[in-house]
Amino acid sequence: MLTKFNLNAVRSVVRGANIMRSSIHHRQFGAAAALRSDAIFVHRDTPENNPGIPFEFDSKSMEEAKKIIAKYPPQYKKAAMIPLLHLAQKQSGWTSISVMNYIAKFLEVPPMRVYEVATFYTMFNRNPVGKYFLQVCTTTPCQLCGSSKIIEAIENHLGIKVGETTSDKLFTLVEVECAGACVNAPVISVNDDYFEDLTPEATVKLLDDLKSGNAVTRGPVSGRNNCEPRSGLTSLTTTPPGPGFMVRDDL
Repeated sequence: MLTKFNLNAVRSVVRGANIMRSSIHHRQFGAAAALRSDAIFVHRDTPENNPGIPFEFDSKSMEEAKKIIAKYPPQYKKAAMIPLLHLAQKQSGWTSISVMNYIAKFLEVPPMRVYEVATFYTMFNRNPVGKYFLQVCTTTPCQLCGSSKIIEAIENHLGIKVGETTSDKLFTLVEVECAGACVNAPVISVNDDYFEDLTPEATVKLLDDLKSGNAVTRGPVSGRNNCEPRSGLTSLTTTPPGPGFMVRDDL
C-alpha cells in the first residue's frame, strides 16, 4: 500500500519529469528534395542487355588484361576488377550484364562482387551510349566559366537533352562532376579526350568535325599550350639553373 509520503514522492518525480520534457527544445531537420539520378543501379533484362548476349575479350584486350593481372599477386587478382571493367567497357562501349558476368568469371569471384563495383562507380555506363560520349563538367569552376552555355549549345545543335542519345547513335550527352581541368574551364570529355577553353561556337564546330569524321585536336581550343597563362608565362621564363646552384663549393 502506498502511504501519503510515497504518493507525494511519486507526484514530485512525475512533476519534475514533465518540467524537463517541456524545457527540451526539439531541433528541426530539413532536407532538400531527392533528385532522380541518370544512373541505373538495378538490372532488368532487355533485348540489348541480358545474360544471353555473349561477351569476351578480343585478342587485343586479352593481351592488355594479362598485363593488368600480372601487376597483382595471384591471391589478390580481384583487385584488378576496376581496370578490367574499364578495359571491357572500352571494348564494348558500355558495361552490360554480360560484361560484368565475364569479368566475374575472369577473376574467379561471385558475380555480385562485380555488380557492387559497377553500380557504385557512375563512370561505368550501364546503358548503351553513342560513339561519342560527351561528358560536360558542371562543377563550380566550369559553371562560372559558362558550362551551362556549353550544354545549351550541345542540346540545341544535336536536338537532345542531358542523358539522351541522338537517333543516329553518334552522341550521348551527360553532365559530370569535376573533370579535373578547372584551370582550362569549361571542358568536355569526348570518350577519353579532353577539349578545353570551350565556347559555344567552338563546341558546335567540334561536334560537326566529329560527325564528319574530321581530325580534331584535343586540349585547349583557345590555342594556349596546355594550362599555361593565356597572356604567356609569368615564371620559369629562362632556363633553370642546374644542380649545385647557390651551393657552397666545399659542400
